[in-house]
Amino acid sequence: MEIGNNTRISEFLLLGFSEDSELQPLIYGLFLFMYLITLLGNLLIILAIFSNSHLHTPMYLFLSNLSFADICFTSTTVPKMLVNIQTQSKAITYTGCITQIYFFLVFAELENFLLAMMAYDRFVAICHPLHYMVIMNPWLCGLLILGSWIMSVLHALFQSFMALQLSFCTDLEIPHFFCELNQMVQIACSENFLDDFVMYFAPVLLATGSLTGILYSYSKIVSTIHGMSSAQGRNKAFSTCASHLAVVSLFYGTGLGVYVSSATAHSSHSSAIASVMYTVVTPMLNPFIYSLRNKDVKRVLIRLFGMKL
Repeated sequence: MEIGNNTRISEFLLLGFSEDSELQPLIYGLFLFMYLITLLGNLLIILAIFSNSHLHTPMYLFLSNLSFADICFTSTTVPKMLVNIQTQSKAITYTGCITQIYFFLVFAELENFLLAMMAYDRFVAICHPLHYMVIMNPWLCGLLILGSWIMSVLHALFQSFMALQLSFCTDLEIPHFFCELNQMVQIACSENFLDDFVMYFAPVLLATGSLTGILYSYSKIVSTIHGMSSAQGRNKAFSTCASHLAVVSLFYGTGLGVYVSSATAHSSHSSAIASVMYTVVTPMLNPFIYSLRNKDVKRVLIRLFGMKL
């Protein structure tokens, strides 16, 4: 096969977690279960928010968008893996691989921005409660969400375009369960330090920016809570942040773990297993975190379905 951009790559092979045929039914069942729980849980959150007018507030508007992003985020990777296991095929077309990278990056960055906006929402609610409805008005909330979508799409387009510039030789095996950009860079024949640096640096810059905003918001929140004279007021203020803090810890903690493991681990399969935490497990747990710790959401779900949460 000729080396260069002119080489017509038809498909890649996704090696997944294990080539042991006896483990495939177990992997299939486990991921199918987690995917269905993710869909059901996040759809229930969206339904609960849109069906009750009391939940039509900025915090729940951001939460419904986060649930939608979680559904799409997981749907970019898991269904293809399930189909490959079912058909006993490891192949994914070149077009399919680039498309998967694009949508994966869109919804990963969208979650990143939404978590930052939710932190800002809690900051305004706790630190400036009297001006909350003035600051977090529908126009600003809509603008923040629209801006997040635009930034996510532009970033994904940029990274996908960079991926299209990669050249591949005979090694078309991706040791992962989906087309991850870092893995494609590692198997590419072309070596361009500037391009590789930009591809690694851009997502880190965006994630760092959002995380910095979250940490700043919570530093102000902690300072405000610490200054409250009432213990009941402190507990109430902290309880409104607990769910968001748990989700932030899961998303950034597991994402950072994957980034570090991909940079240091000698086994690519270790990176693939670590990626499951933020691509599958975190979107699955988010609805439980918000429903179990949020009295408003619990109340609406109980009213709708008679669920004993």
